Amino acid sequence: MKKWSFIVVAVLTFALVLAGCGASSDKVSGNEDKLKIVTTFYPMYDFTKNVAGDKASIEMLIDAGTEPHDYEPSAKDIAKIEAADVFVYNSEDMETWVPSVLKSLDSKKLTVIDASKGIQLVEGTEEEGHDHDHEHEEAHHHEHDPHVWLSPVLAQQEVTNIQNGLTKADKTNADTYEKNAANYNDKLKALDGKFKTAFEGAKQRDFVTQHAAFQYLAKEYNLHQVAIAGLSPDQEPSPARLAELQKYVKDNNISTIYFEEVASPKVAETLANETGAKLEVLSPIEGITDKEQKKGMDYIAYMEQNLKALQKTIK
Repeated sequence: MKKWSFIVVAVLTFALVLAGCGASSDKVSGNEDKLKIVTTFYPMYDFTKNVAGDKASIEMLIDAGTEPHDYEPSAKDIAKIEAADVFVYNSEDMETWVPSVLKSLDSKKLTVIDASKGIQLVEGTEEEGHDHDHEHEEAHHHEHDPHVWLSPVLAQQEVTNIQNGLTKADKTNADTYEKNAANYNDKLKALDGKFKTAFEGAKQRDFVTQHAAFQYLAKEYNLHQVAIAGLSPDQEPSPARLAELQKYVKDNNISTIYFEEVASPKVAETLANETGAKLEVLSPIEGITDKEQKKGMDYIAYMEQNLKALQKTIK
C-alpha cells in the first residue's frame, strides 16, 4: 500500500513539475500576449523592432539576399500577413504588390502601416534604353522613388508612422512605443548630424552610383546623385548612356563608382575599368543577414558605413 502511495505521489509531483515548466516557458516567451507583426524588408523590420521593443513578435518577409524590387509574395507569405495583428511596409511604390494582396485579405483585425505616409515622394529616375524584360518592367516600374529610408531625416518620419500604427493596434503599450520611438529618433538625429558635419563645406558634391537609390539622401545634404541605371538595380543603361557617363566621370575627376551588394556589379565594373575609377559599396540597406545582425550591424551601422564610403568622393 505504501509502495503504491509513493508511486502516485511521485507521478503527481512529476506532472506538476512539467506543468510548472510549461507555464514558466510560456511566461518567458510571452508570445501569447505580444503583437504579431509582419514587416516587408530590413529597414521596416529594424525600425519596427526599435519601436516595439519586447512588446511584439516581429517577422520579416523578404530575406537578405533577395532583391526587394523583384520580390513577389508566396501563398505562405500572404497567409503570414493575414495571421498577423500588424503589417508594416514602406510604400506602394516599393512594395508594388501590397494593394492587390491587401484586397485579397480579410483584414478587419489587421492594422496596416504605410511607413512613408505623409512623405512627399519624388518622381523616379528610370533610364531609357536599358535592356529589360517588358513584362518585368511593367510589374516593377516605379513612378516615384521609394527609397525614403536612406534619408536619416525621413527615416524619423517613418519611425513615427510606425509608432502611431502600433499604438492604434495596442493602446495598452502606447507609452512604451512613444518612449522607444523617441529614443530611436534621437539616434537618427545624431546620424543626421554626422552627415551634415561630414559634408559641410565640401567642394565636390557629385557621386556616381549604379542604383538610383540615394536621391532623398542627396537632396537632404545638397549632394548630386548621378545614377548609372534607374530605381531597379538590375537595369542596364543604353550604350549611349554608358558613353555619356564615361565622359562625365573623366571630366569631373570622379574617383569612385558605387555599387550595391545584392545586384550584379558588372555595369559599375565596366564604367570603373573604362575610367580608372575605384569601386566601392554604397548600400541601400535593403537586406541584412542574420550573421551580420549578430555582429551588431543594423540600419544605423550601415548608414555610418555609407557615410565613410561617400566621403571618398564628397570632399
